[in-house]
Amino acid sequence: MPTAKPIVIMGAGPAGLTAAWELVRAGRDVVVWEADPSYVGGISRTVQAQGFRFDIGGHRFFSKSEEVNEVWRQIMPDDFIDCPRLSRIYYKGKFFNYPLEAMNAFLNLGPLETINILLSYVQARLKPIKPELSFAQWVTNRFGKRLFEIFFKSYTEKVWGISCDEISADWAAQRIKGLSLREAVISAFQGKKAAPTAKTLIRNFFYPRLGPGQMWETAAHKILDKGGGIFLDRRVQTIHWDETGVTHITGTNGAGEFFQQEGSYFLSSIPLKELMLSLDPPPPKEVQNAAKALRYRDFLTVCLIVNRAKVFPDTWIYIHDPSVKVGRVQNYKNWSAAMVPDPEMTSLGMEYFCFEGDNLWNATDYDLAQLAIREAVQIGLVQASEVKDAFVVRMAKAYPIYDQHYQDHLKIIKEWVCQFANLQPVGRNGMHHYNNQDHSMMTAMLAVRNIQGGNYDCWKVNTEAEYHEGSTESDLKTFQVTFRATKDSAPQEESVPAQSENEARDFVQNKYGLATHLIVSITETKG
Repeated sequence: MPTAKPIVIMGAGPAGLTAAWELVRAGRDVVVWEADPSYVGGISRTVQAQGFRFDIGGHRFFSKSEEVNEVWRQIMPDDFIDCPRLSRIYYKGKFFNYPLEAMNAFLNLGPLETINILLSYVQARLKPIKPELSFAQWVTNRFGKRLFEIFFKSYTEKVWGISCDEISADWAAQRIKGLSLREAVISAFQGKKAAPTAKTLIRNFFYPRLGPGQMWETAAHKILDKGGGIFLDRRVQTIHWDETGVTHITGTNGAGEFFQQEGSYFLSSIPLKELMLSLDPPPPKEVQNAAKALRYRDFLTVCLIVNRAKVFPDTWIYIHDPSVKVGRVQNYKNWSAAMVPDPEMTSLGMEYFCFEGDNLWNATDYDLAQLAIREAVQIGLVQASEVKDAFVVRMAKAYPIYDQHYQDHLKIIKEWVCQFANLQPVGRNGMHHYNNQDHSMMTAMLAVRNIQGGNYDCWKVNTEAEYHEGSTESDLKTFQVTFRATKDSAPQEESVPAQSENEARDFVQNKYGLATHLIVSITETKG
């Protein structure tokens, strides 16, 4: 009797490994191909050098989906820490609190610039730009042109390498939705901080003690223990299909050896552009052209080992100042003390956004190290003599670009790829959707349910974790959340309208900056 063919997963990032975990727990035969010869986790890996651990960007473990939280707990129940967030903006030699706080910004900018910002804001609210198509238009309509120029333009163009006029308004709506200049000003006059209303601004989150790579390395080991197959150094070159669907994939390793893998179902978290251009026979010309038009932003980190116990208090700093090329600085020790083997040392990540093949990407590691040290000194973070070593980590296709035509290209690709009953794209690059780690995981979980007989549209998973279409105010319930401001303070209560207990908890934690253990109880009071 023939053996059933395995389910094949392309890519061992958060989406690919989540799918593999769900499938092996269900008793399915799984094979995962990962192009990297050393690491799983994709961009959520943790690189090691001389006992120091470095992230590829920072990765917070926070989700509005209890299902995603449960997967994290299943895989690694005992090694998460509660990490408090502190991040600031560096601009023209000064540090601004982020989220922006009106009084702090006023003191740094001075009265004249503050008046210009407020007048610009009033003008934008009275006469908004229509239609609102670009990132520049979206931000200007909500914050005014002057604040856009100071706090959004330079950093955003560093990240994406294109003008803010070319970036889709979708990017702003997705990543900075919920910020309010009006609320910040009102809070300043009331003498308090505005509560963060955007998910990206949460003040506390969970974090693996040894970095995000610990989570996905643990997942890979548990998948292997349950009989799954994970093969590193296997790059997909061709995806073969016929009228029945995808039949098998072929590829090579770094040594040039050839591999072939048949499967019953195929999940792809490799870049959507690569997926479409790897198909044999190739898709129609219109689909190929749409795939070729998708763009990505690449990324490199210069990891500095600094001979100082404390460098700055932030978990990370956004560098908006146009006089330097660095876009963001991570302080890994402030994420977790275990990221550094010596408490008298500090590890920093000087993060640069680039395009594969440009001058930054092609620079030698030595030149990149010298650039990072020079800019860290210029910003005032370290002295050059304190830097004891530096390492460079490059990550191609780190971010899918949301230009003003990407939705048109995606529409063409989605309509064509849906013909395959046994092929599903998942994850950030797999779906060309700049989502967070938890949303990548959810796309994989829904794809697995489709294999098991479900009928979910994974493309509808959005960055607010509202995975069920059609949610309205009528879906809201009321929860009484009891919490303590500190461990020894008296309990307080707040009534919260929310769709779930988990959402109510998150709201109160975000509003008051509370650690999880300070939530005493949550009770539904009205359906």
